[in-house]
Amino acid sequence: MTVATAPVVNIFDIGDYDEQVGRAVTLLHDGGVVVLPTETIYGAAGVLGNDKAIARLKAIRGGPAGGNSAGEGKPLTIHLARREQAMRYIGEVGEVGQRLMKKLWPGPVALQFDVPAARRKEVAAQVGVAEDEIYANGTIALRCPDHIVATDVLGRTDAPVVVTAAGVTATDILDKVDLSLDAGPTRFNKPSTMLKVKDKGYEIVRAGVYDERIIERLLRTTILFVCSGNTCRSPMAEALARVELAKKLNVAPDDLEQKGISIISAGSFAMPGARAAAQAVEAVKPMGGDLTKHRSRPLSVELIHQADLVFTMSRAHGAAVTALVPSAAEKTMTLDPDGDIDDPIGGDLSLYQQVAAQMQQLLEKRLENVNP
Repeated sequence: MTVATAPVVNIFDIGDYDEQVGRAVTLLHDGGVVVLPTETIYGAAGVLGNDKAIARLKAIRGGPAGGNSAGEGKPLTIHLARREQAMRYIGEVGEVGQRLMKKLWPGPVALQFDVPAARRKEVAAQVGVAEDEIYANGTIALRCPDHIVATDVLGRTDAPVVVTAAGVTATDILDKVDLSLDAGPTRFNKPSTMLKVKDKGYEIVRAGVYDERIIERLLRTTILFVCSGNTCRSPMAEALARVELAKKLNVAPDDLEQKGISIISAGSFAMPGARAAAQAVEAVKPMGGDLTKHRSRPLSVELIHQADLVFTMSRAHGAAVTALVPSAAEKTMTLDPDGDIDDPIGGDLSLYQQVAAQMQQLLEKRLENVNP
């Protein structure tokens, strides 16, 4: 007997992207199961509250009813299109939870929150499902994936969507789903990390893409400056920002890391390993900046996620940032709110000194409200 398999749609090649996203949304609303790409691995998605869809997802997760020794009866992880949607399920959240959501979402991390009994009861009534389908022992697991296809489908589905692992490709479980949106190889090709949010920190409950070292780095207060080649403007801004914040915190610039502050720079067209321009080194030196050890690096998704604030030298650089990470628009701005900072490359030392003086004035205002 031939086993029926779900259609696979090469979502970026088919030519009717919006129509295929709408098709996935309709299937989810109708109780179907759809494979979605994420930045980690592919996930099988269904709408919470549809008993048939949830039973199928639990069967995919493991065992005839979804039960296995690792998680029988454990609710599936709710996936969010936007981080602020988490408040629907958890209500108020402490400083640790707020920072974890801000720094790690969207991204390859699921977060577990303890939720008060009254809030759990209220949410279950609003969603129209049993409380234990959302919460396990008073906790909920939420994830905000960093993938445009998943975000578009989740954002257009007017119901909570839960997801379980489907495999490293879009075709691993075709006989168990109704549609698979194939976006090619995933960025990480590993499951997400899961953290338990605590009052004064967090606990890793499932290893995945990020280890503790990466998470700790991401949780720092990080300011990213972006230009083109990362040899002139953004390194100068980085060096001068170190001086400004060190003065504000009454520490030496080299001690900012110990205060939990990282100041970095990158270039949208940079080649890795180039030294700062000689004129840039000389221009910031009398102002307390040190670029003698600077080496250029290209702009990346990871650097953007790491940053709390992204200051660009031009609007074009801002577009380069949001092209890589659309959700970074809310934290990305030109260093000069009135326009672009001209590239001094090819100019003499006096031109670099003019740019450095301009940057110093701008940084005094831009960094007024930055706290570790």
